[in-house]
Amino acid sequence: MGPFLVLLGLMCLQASADLDVKFQWNQLDFEFPSENHKKFAVEHEDFIQENNLPLGLEVYENKLFITVPRWKSGVAASLAYVDITDSRRSPKLRPYPNWPAHNIRGNSVPEIVSPFRIKADQCDRLWVLDTGNADLLGDTKILAPPRITVYNLKNDSLIRQYVIPKDQLKEDSFLANIVVEVVNCEDSFAYIGDLGKGALIVYSWKNNTSWKITHNYFSIDPSAGDLNVSGIALNWNDAIFGLALTPPNDNGFSTLYFHPLVSLNEFSVSTEILRDPELARNSYHNFTNLGSRGPRGQSTASFYHSKTGVLFYGLINLNAIDCWSTTKPYTKEYQGRIYQNDVTMVFPNDVKVDQNDNLWVLSDRLPTFMYRKLDPLDVNFRILTAPVSEAIKGSVCETERSIVMDRFKPNAVEKNVETTTQNDLPGSSSTFHMSLILLFITLVLSIGV
Repeated sequence: MGPFLVLLGLMCLQASADLDVKFQWNQLDFEFPSENHKKFAVEHEDFIQENNLPLGLEVYENKLFITVPRWKSGVAASLAYVDITDSRRSPKLRPYPNWPAHNIRGNSVPEIVSPFRIKADQCDRLWVLDTGNADLLGDTKILAPPRITVYNLKNDSLIRQYVIPKDQLKEDSFLANIVVEVVNCEDSFAYIGDLGKGALIVYSWKNNTSWKITHNYFSIDPSAGDLNVSGIALNWNDAIFGLALTPPNDNGFSTLYFHPLVSLNEFSVSTEILRDPELARNSYHNFTNLGSRGPRGQSTASFYHSKTGVLFYGLINLNAIDCWSTTKPYTKEYQGRIYQNDVTMVFPNDVKVDQNDNLWVLSDRLPTFMYRKLDPLDVNFRILTAPVSEAIKGSVCETERSIVMDRFKPNAVEKNVETTTQNDLPGSSSTFHMSLILLFITLVLSIGV
C-alpha cells in the first residue's frame, strides 16, 4: 500500500499550475528617443542600468504597465509599459505617459517621481500612487509630497493630481499600495496603505478630499518580523501592505481584504465603514480577523478575482503564489498553492488579474537588489501569466464558479512557447510532474502494489 500512497501524493502535485514566463530581463532597458538621448542619459547618470528594478504591474487592454521606483539614482523612468502582444522575451520599456513626465533634472517637479503601485479602473483611468521620493537607498531626496496622479487611459492626458495632506502623514509614513472602488465614474474611492505608520488613507474622487483611518489590524505582528528570501535574512517592519477589493455588493459597498507584510493573518472590512470617517473611528469591532496563512506565510500584494471569488497572494518566504476561495473559511485547508519555484518566483512583488481573466505575477529578487548585488548575466526579473481557470485548476480554489467560467477568452494572452532556458525550468511544471508520475507508475507495476 506504501507505493500507492506515494503515487497518490505525486499525482496531487499536478494541482500546482505552470505559470508561463511572458517577459524576463537580466536588466531593464528603455526605448529612448534616439541613441544620442540614451548616451546623454548614461553619461550624466540619468540612466544607470543596474539601478532599475520593476516592482508593480497593471494591465489595461494591450498595455502592461510596470513601475520602476527610484530606489537608487539613475532610474530613467519610474512608470513604463510594454505591449502584451510583443513577441520579444525582453522588450524595452516605454515611459508613460512620455519622457518629459519623468524628467528630474532642473528645478521643476516632474509629473511622476517614484510610484510603487498603480491601478487601472473600469472608467479608463490609471491611478498612480506616487511616493515623491528619489534615491531611497542612498541620499534620499524628497522631490514632491506623496500624491495621487490620475490619467485618462484613452488619450494619456493628466486628469488630476491630489496631494495627501500633511496631517494625514507621519515622519516615517510610506504609501506603497492602492486599490480603487468605483461606485460610478464620478463617485469613486481610493484606499491607500501606509506601511510605515500602519494606517489607511481613503480618498473620495467626488469630493476631492481624503481622511486617515487607524486600527490595530493595520500594524505589524512583532512575532512575524523574521523573513528569509532565498537565503537572505531580513528583519522588516512593513505594516499594512496587501490590499484587495471586491466589486460593490448588493448594498453598494465592497469588502476590503488586507494584511500587513509583517504578519501571518488576513483581515477584512466593509467599505461602508471606511467611506465614513466618523463611523470608522467608532467601529473597531467591524474589522474581522479572518485567520492565518501559517508559518512563513508573510505576504506581499494580493488580488481578488470577482468571477471566481478567489483571492490570490504572494508568499515571499516560500517563493510562491497561493489562493483562497473567499466562500470558504480562511484556514490552511482552503488555501491552495498555485505556483512555487525557487528560481522564477523569488520575491513575488505584485499580483493582478486582467479583464480577460489572466493572472499576472511580477517577481523581482528585491532583497538581493537591496542588500547584495544582482548578477547582470542572470535573469533577475520576470512577469509570469496564466488564465485564472488554469491557475486554480485542481486546487482547493477551483470552485463551481470557476469551473463554469470561460477558460480561454478570445483575447487572452497566448501561452509562451519559446524554448525554456535552464534557469527557467519551472519547479511546479505539470510536464515535469507527469514525467515523475509515469516513472513511478512503471516502478509500482514492476514491484506490485
